[in-house]
Amino acid sequence: MSKSPEEEHPRKALGWAARDPSGVLSPFHFSRRTTRDDDVTLKVLYCGICHSDLHKIKNEWGSSLYPLVPGHEIVGVVTEVGSKVAKFKVGDKVGVGCMVGACQSCHSCSNDLENYCPKMILTYNSTYYDGTRTYGGYSDTMVANERYIVQFPDNMPLDAGAPLLCAGITVYSPMKYFELSKPGTHLGVVGLGGLGHVAVKFAKAFGLKVTVISTSPSKEKEAIEHLGADSFLVSRNSEQMQAAMGTMDGIIDTVSAVHPLLPLIGLLKSHGKLVMVGAPDKPLELPIFPLLMGRKIVAGSCIGGMKETQEMIDFAAKHNITADVEVISMDYVNTAMERLVKADVKYRFVIDIGNTLTTA
Repeated sequence: MSKSPEEEHPRKALGWAARDPSGVLSPFHFSRRTTRDDDVTLKVLYCGICHSDLHKIKNEWGSSLYPLVPGHEIVGVVTEVGSKVAKFKVGDKVGVGCMVGACQSCHSCSNDLENYCPKMILTYNSTYYDGTRTYGGYSDTMVANERYIVQFPDNMPLDAGAPLLCAGITVYSPMKYFELSKPGTHLGVVGLGGLGHVAVKFAKAFGLKVTVISTSPSKEKEAIEHLGADSFLVSRNSEQMQAAMGTMDGIIDTVSAVHPLLPLIGLLKSHGKLVMVGAPDKPLELPIFPLLMGRKIVAGSCIGGMKETQEMIDFAAKHNITADVEVISMDYVNTAMERLVKADVKYRFVIDIGNTLTTA
């Protein structure tokens, strides 16, 4: 007979979990493993709410395992390290992102791309090496192998830095890989939400010319005056889109709803790259002829490896890049999820775990 979540491991833990596809979260007692030789244990202080958390608690991707403790933008303070841990010590500020394991032997792993390992173990809703369930950061404590721990520089605020562990690396990695980080490059950013607003900040720190592309004219002032974008296009304004055709070296598309790609492909110069980082739940229509006529590329990208994630955090700290966040209490999380459905947040919710997760 399988053990209950509270009995799987020796160390008691408290979190908030969804029990079914209603997605309603409530207090949940479970357990974490004791610190192994190469493990780092941390007290969780903050955890960002990613849009994928919303999909998972409602089983919208069809892979959810209940009870489900979400959260993969986890930051806190190290409370214990294993005997073989060399990079971290008690008291360090650290983070855990989207994954906690990989095979370490495949082509992707050997190239510091654990995020593309076919045996990647997700931070939550996955099965760990020992056969037990992984639970995320809507909880008071976290244990992970040191390979999957990110060091937070002293000047990086934990609350506003937490979303970088998912949103930050999701936009940073394709800018680097697809050579869209060279100063003077003209980059389009589609969608000005949790991913998009961080993409603009990284792009400006790289020295790029940035155009935000949005369906919402009301976001223009925010994009240019607050986030520092150079220009703004309303994607439903055919005159604006026509005038900008063939002007962009690359586009980072952060939109997770179904939307037309043809107008975006038209914005690219020859050899331009449209990189998808949002995850629509239905297939998009991809017209091929416009790709042929300009040798254009439509590509995808998913987070980044651990080496690159640390590089991204260090770059963000150097350039004072953080997410714009609304810090909430643990008991507000269900309301936050309802608001997230309506995109009613600027731009990322972060749960104050350390001060508001209690047994009450």
